[in-house]
Amino acid sequence: MSKSKMIDTEVLTDSAFYILMSLLEPRHGYLIMQHAEAISDGEFVIGPATLYSMIKKLLKEGWIELLHEVDRKKVYQITAIGLRKWQLDVERRKKMVEHAIRAIGGNQDEKEK
Repeated sequence: MSKSKMIDTEVLTDSAFYILMSLLEPRHGYLIMQHAEAISDGEFVIGPATLYSMIKKLLKEGWIELLHEVDRKKVYQITAIGLRKWQLDVERRKKMVEHAIRAIGGNQDEKEK
């Protein structure tokens, strides 16, 4: 399968999703973990082992890039290809939520009235 086809069809794990979102701005590993936890209000926590194995995969796919290293901290940022992949996954997840809302019969607040 070509790389461009994989971008369109491969589903992101939650870890990949939050890492890519965190790398909309340059960050090093520890800041990626902090950012993911902060933007999810503590509902998503990523550990160092998962983070660094996922960073290796995202680098290999070309979805993130190493910008530079400062005091032994590697700073990464999302690439244009990674941004496209993340945006496609955001749309996929929005559709999933819409499907779930339809499946449970629409707005629960309206049902309770």
